Amino acid sequence: MIEGTDVVEVELEEAGKKVRVRRGEASRVVGAPAPMPQYTPAPIAAPAQIAPAVAPAPETPASHHIMKSPIVGTYYRASDPASPPFVKVGDTVRKGQVLCIVEAMKLMNEIESDVAGEIIKIHPESGHPVQFGEPLFTIKTA
Repeated sequence: MIEGTDVVEVELEEAGKKVRVRRGEASRVVGAPAPMPQYTPAPIAAPAQIAPAVAPAPETPASHHIMKSPIVGTYYRASDPASPPFVKVGDTVRKGQVLCIVEAMKLMNEIESDVAGEIIKIHPESGHPVQFGEPLFTIKTA
């Protein structure tokens, strides 16, 4: 292509590919993508028995009600650190009674019992975060 001219070297680049032709040398492609290595998947073995990552939660007796958090926030057992907790294990509560506070976005939300009965377990620690639907109390219904 360059024979009979004074041109010693020509370089063309188009669509990410370069071609350089130099008098006295063979042409070659520079910058061309390298061929992709071939992937050979390993043979699939027979499925193994996999133990569950988390043990299933024990079933709650029908007489036990799990009071869950209606919002995401920080759980508090009392209205302030110097005050006694709203409820403790063994207390009998009535429907609508305030059981705790969940602070969300600097608002203190009083969480009321949705059943009457006896508090048999308080799940979170005061001052810890709680998620929507996370258990707050287990109440043995009357």
